[in-house]
Amino acid sequence: MGRKWNNIKEKKASKDANTSRIYAKFGVEIYVAAKKGEPDPESNRALKVVLERAKTYNVPKAIIDRALDKAKGSAEETYTELRYEGFGPNGAMIIVDALTNNVNRTASEVRSAFNKNGGNMGVSGSVAYMFDATAVIGITGKSMDEVFELLMEADVEVRDILEEDESVIVYAEPEQFHEVQEAFRNAGITEFAVAELTMLPQNYVELPEDAVPQFEKLIDALEDLEDVQQVYHNVDADE
Repeated sequence: MGRKWNNIKEKKASKDANTSRIYAKFGVEIYVAAKKGEPDPESNRALKVVLERAKTYNVPKAIIDRALDKAKGSAEETYTELRYEGFGPNGAMIIVDALTNNVNRTASEVRSAFNKNGGNMGVSGSVAYMFDATAVIGITGKSMDEVFELLMEADVEVRDILEEDESVIVYAEPEQFHEVQEAFRNAGITEFAVAELTMLPQNYVELPEDAVPQFEKLIDALEDLEDVQQVYHNVDADE
């Protein structure tokens, strides 16, 4: 199940052009989550999840505060949550989650990114059934056995615990996101290497070497779209 979460996160944030995009995407996501309830993470679980994720990507406080202040103000922007499903080279499966204030624009841009980079759009449900919604929480400074014992003592059962690079990664049900974090916090752990709600493929596929550049170009094109928040796929990320 390993995804090398730290490496994936660092790859996303390492490109200068992408860093500002990542921060902008978080700004929208924080605003939308805050508008769903109170702009207070202690009473708004959706907002708390987004803020935890933002922290692991080192999103500047100024961007977070600006999004929260916007949500507290009188201005109203309507965003729609969309999910697109499609296929890349060699039948790779891809899920694209977006937040947009212009549905037609986003649909056109996502379809264009697929078509221009060797992919094609699928109908709703054509891909998502092969993925599982999953909470992923990672920490450093503890062994896998220590994390297992810590969660056992807190009476928290999870799907899996794995060592990946220098981190221990916990895979759990989405509704356990806060439960796992709270178990860690009660043990004095307050910093998380990874804190994500994601879609994990049930099976990974490996692409032939000559198909990898085209696939990476497709994923980059999708991730670079302003309205796209997350892109998930089932291609082995260890390559």
